Amino acid sequence: MAGHGLPQKGFEFEDDEFNKIKSSGISCDRLRQALKKCIKESACVQEQARSAKECINAHDGSVSDRCFALLSNFSDCKKSLVDMRSRFRGRKGDI
Repeated sequence: MAGHGLPQKGFEFEDDEFNKIKSSGISCDRLRQALKKCIKESACVQEQARSAKECINAHDGSVSDRCFALLSNFSDCKKSLVDMRSRFRGRKGDI
């Protein structure tokens, strides 16, 4: 069945940071863990001691664009869980 565009068991992300995160079997969990780590390591949380929610809503540059990209991918993954078309296409961004 290889070659049909479906993810294989040994699939790895391009970013090595994602590959280090162990999959728990929960949908979108690797993206969630990477997003949490990214926000926790941001200047907003580390230096300004603000909550993660405040930092994401602030859009003041203290959170990197990479974190917002992870947030977008995580949102797409969660939305695809309730999308009936994903039964045929698979979940977005989740392995």
